[in-house]
Amino acid sequence: MTPTFRRIAAAAALALLSLVTPAHADDALAAAKAAGQAGERPDGLVAARPGAPAAVETLVGTVNAARLSRYRAIAAQNGTALDSVQALAGKELIARTPAGQYVMGADGQWMRK
Repeated sequence: MTPTFRRIAAAAALALLSLVTPAHADDALAAAKAAGQAGERPDGLVAARPGAPAAVETLVGTVNAARLSRYRAIAAQNGTALDSVQALAGKELIARTPAGQYVMGADGQWMRK
């Protein structure tokens, strides 16, 4: 692993622990994911699953805006591409997803972990 990659990975991991979202959004996202209404994507964003209520769609937009803002800051601080930061974050978020919840595969298909 190169020093730059390690630095970016460390920054991405730190960002995951401190995503800038309102507390109610964190709780609401956890509930939506537990209910199978939302799941993590490989690009570090979250998505509403088919049939999710409109409130989940709105929540997803709020969470993704906060995540993208943080990912952009990490990319700028490390002089790397946004998609690289997102890919690292996505890998970590999917790895942290509890069994039974949904994640999106690289092929765009939902699967239960």
